[in-house]
Amino acid sequence: MYSQFSIIFRTVNKNLKQKLCRFVYLKGSKKIELISIKQYASLMGIITLTTDFGTKDHFAGTVKGALLSEIVEAKIVDISHNIAPFSILEAAYVIQNAFESFPVGSIHIIGVDSEISEENKHIVVQLNDHYFICANNGIMSMICSEINPQKIVEINIHDKISTSFPVLDVFVKVAAHIARGGTLEVIGKVITEIKPIKNIVPIVKDEGNQLIGNVIYIDHYGNVITNIKKRFFESVQKGRRFEISARNHKFKRIYNHYTDIVDFNIAAELRNDEGQGLVVFNSSGYLEIAVYRSNLATVGSASTLLGLDMMDNISINFFKD
Repeated sequence: MYSQFSIIFRTVNKNLKQKLCRFVYLKGSKKIELISIKQYASLMGIITLTTDFGTKDHFAGTVKGALLSEIVEAKIVDISHNIAPFSILEAAYVIQNAFESFPVGSIHIIGVDSEISEENKHIVVQLNDHYFICANNGIMSMICSEINPQKIVEINIHDKISTSFPVLDVFVKVAAHIARGGTLEVIGKVITEIKPIKNIVPIVKDEGNQLIGNVIYIDHYGNVITNIKKRFFESVQKGRRFEISARNHKFKRIYNHYTDIVDFNIAAELRNDEGQGLVVFNSSGYLEIAVYRSNLATVGSASTLLGLDMMDNISINFFKD
């Protein structure tokens, strides 16, 4: 159907809210009709998957097949299938940092700890004109702490579906309903609150002289990401000297780039940069403890060398000059 249309993009404001011109040929005449990028994303069926399924088993492929059976023209994007099993915190961090790269109107299925129970209902969250389908287990609380949802509904179609695989049997049907332009109230009842994740907000102690954060993610390189964001750090620091403590390791400087630790005045063959620890604010604005050119097979990583794991404490002490 949409092969008849020639799509032209043009930006209309700084937030990249775009309008699209499509040429519709009716009875030999050409008519120009404006549609929003939200409508375009729905027409094209942009659906992302973030799960803890891994790649060994058939689960991810089965969900993709079901989506394509429901929406032939769906554009399915794998954000990650390597979330640690049942790790709500990992899933929350990954989806928070991925979703804004997609056009508004995109649908995001999050299949982590999704088995339904009295304490783990299924929800759809509409936020910044994106749609998130997941369990109400705290996954969305990291995003919603920074951006207010437009609407939240608790999915109520389960009486029509008997399943032990809700991502396949429930989330796919809900995604298809949204992609076809269906309203959220048809598949759920409006609610106003979602479950939080504990310990996602750093704690300020000692009359503002200490900041306690936690490890919330360890990336593919073994870099350790904390829940301390740059803006929050600076609001507590107020220009003061500081010392970051991660177990027995201390850091007194935060670099702007990973390569800032390299002294390029020294000949490359004489440097000993690889394996050195450093702290940066990563591309998402989170305080990250890293090892320069980390490699588990050679120099190791921040998580292995410092002995850091998920939810471990990272403390920052501030000093007056």
